[in-house]
Amino acid sequence: MKHRNDYGLLTAAAVRERANEMLELALDGQVEGWRVNLPRLAEAADRTAAVTRETYPDLAIPFHARWRHFVAGDPQLPASSPDRARAAFDLVIFSVLLDAGAGPDWRYRDVTSGGTFARSEGLAVASQRMFEAGTLNGSQLGSLSAETLAQGFQASVENPLVGLEGRLALLRRLGEQIDARPDLFASVDAPRPGGLYDVLARRAQQRRLPATAILELVLEALGPIWAHRLELDGLPLGDCWRHPAIRRSDASNGLVPLHKLSQWLSYSLIEPLQDAGIDVVDIDGLTGLAEYRNGGLFVDTGVLTLSNPLGASQPHHVSDPLIVAWRALTVALLDRMSPLVRGRLGVSEAEFPLARMLEGGSWAAGRRIAAERRPGGGPPFDIISDGTVF
Repeated sequence: MKHRNDYGLLTAAAVRERANEMLELALDGQVEGWRVNLPRLAEAADRTAAVTRETYPDLAIPFHARWRHFVAGDPQLPASSPDRARAAFDLVIFSVLLDAGAGPDWRYRDVTSGGTFARSEGLAVASQRMFEAGTLNGSQLGSLSAETLAQGFQASVENPLVGLEGRLALLRRLGEQIDARPDLFASVDAPRPGGLYDVLARRAQQRRLPATAILELVLEALGPIWAHRLELDGLPLGDCWRHPAIRRSDASNGLVPLHKLSQWLSYSLIEPLQDAGIDVVDIDGLTGLAEYRNGGLFVDTGVLTLSNPLGASQPHHVSDPLIVAWRALTVALLDRMSPLVRGRLGVSEAEFPLARMLEGGSWAAGRRIAAERRPGGGPPFDIISDGTVF
């Protein structure tokens, strides 16, 4: 259990609150480096609605989740619950943690399907194959070698994968955390990521569980695996960064939580829980994802522009205030755009929660406009990443 004051930073509500605060400050010209042109949000909404209609003509849109990326075929999971749910948790936790940006040049050639995949789909298929081969095993993560991981990803000098060492270190720390928290990872079965299913099943009230409770457990269970991140009173804050525009009179002054991978994982755990008979509610309690496809959509449509255009040609660390602000603004703008997209599609908020807009949706529209604007379809900025953020 969390035993120190996290100032509410380990919640989706804090992500939304401080992201919207960043947007209000930016609209008032108080966020250095950025200008916001809200009328341009109409084009972003037009593109998102058009891609949604094209991809899902009947608007039967699944939630934005890692499961959409296992395009090489359905992963082989046990037939019976709760073993099936635990195995699904194992696979998706491994896969999401490995799902930071792959870089423009990496490809995965899948022997089973005969397909070749890049970026998120390639990382998903590669992690699926490693999982099925037993390479990703909760009890063996601590001894996972760089060679084994590189082989699993087919990474080489000729097929470079961004952040391979960062991914390896993350998996090793996951193994350490699984061993350190048997109350979370081994309360029913052997130590494994899938042990989190049993914790959530117990926390469900009358088989109902708010999506925000998934995120809170993910942040509690996985917080220590993020290296070189901010801490408060020894408590790891994960995907949380500093920006001078966000002011508080306590120890959370200047802190901007985003929790991109943790929320992506939380979205991806909804379906295994539902399959196991647990009703996941308040899905819109989670936020949009602060990543470069959604953020790129707003830059490429002119909703967000740099005060100094030269910034687009310079490399940036994920901790740079310019990037922290961009990611926070992305979260807030997704909330602003969602009613516009619903209006264009003629659907209600209940029919079209944020998780469906992301899938339909904004992520795909961001990818498409990136391909129109830049060779290789990369992000609008050169981001220096260790493979554990984007």
